[in-house]
Amino acid sequence: MTAKWSYIKSGKQDAFYNMALDELLMKKVEKGEINPVLRLYEWEIPTLSIGYFQKIHREIDVEKVKEYGYQLVRRKTGGRGVLHDKELTYSLVLPENYEGMPHTVTESYKVLSMGLLEGFKNLGLDAYFSIPEKTKTEIRSSVCFDTPSWYELVVEGRKIAGSAQTRNDGVIMQHGSILLDVDIDHLFDMFKFTNERFKQKMKSDFKSKAVPINDLTDKNITVDELYIAFKDGFEKGLSMTTTEYTLTEDDLNQLDVLIEKYKSEEWNYKR
Repeated sequence: MTAKWSYIKSGKQDAFYNMALDELLMKKVEKGEINPVLRLYEWEIPTLSIGYFQKIHREIDVEKVKEYGYQLVRRKTGGRGVLHDKELTYSLVLPENYEGMPHTVTESYKVLSMGLLEGFKNLGLDAYFSIPEKTKTEIRSSVCFDTPSWYELVVEGRKIAGSAQTRNDGVIMQHGSILLDVDIDHLFDMFKFTNERFKQKMKSDFKSKAVPINDLTDKNITVDELYIAFKDGFEKGLSMTTTEYTLTEDDLNQLDVLIEKYKSEEWNYKR
């Protein structure tokens, strides 16, 4: 039986709106006010998002973020830093007791990422799930996409989509970046490293571990094409149909309150 989901195409919004709406949708799903939600969106201003547990002053060069004119926001999800710019971002919000949803984060990643897999297939890319072999001594940076995690999507051995998940009050929210292009120099400039040599090593390693879509194809795919490919991909991969959802006046009022939270220094500089 095909499940019914809501669909929101947010277009370009700023960092604080984007994170606030993800949280609002979690609240609405928790209360049973809305079906599970697929949301696709972009970033009006290039943004560095940092994971919920990241130590901002230890890991992030905040002055460099400001110098580039980028926004900075702390996500509700864990993981490491992501530069959101030339990409499509997806968000999935659903109850933890959703039919067929595994209880573990790792296994639920695989189920939810089936939509990503189908989306990449729609673009003609041969993507597959990674099952990395990690060691305790592996050196990793504060930059997302540095190393594939379990059941994230890779093409030709390089990570092509980065995702993060959180669970609160019986609700799962997973969101992630589908990169068209990435400015690696800007990305690494915004993180702190023990020395320049280590920074250059990590930057070089990054290029061998992660890849944006337009480095894999000569088609010069656009964001508009991503919306089509991944909406269809998630519908197919998660065996569901979607109905477009329009935010109500009450939604917008709640959203305004949450936006102020994500703008606040208390939230963004809490660690």
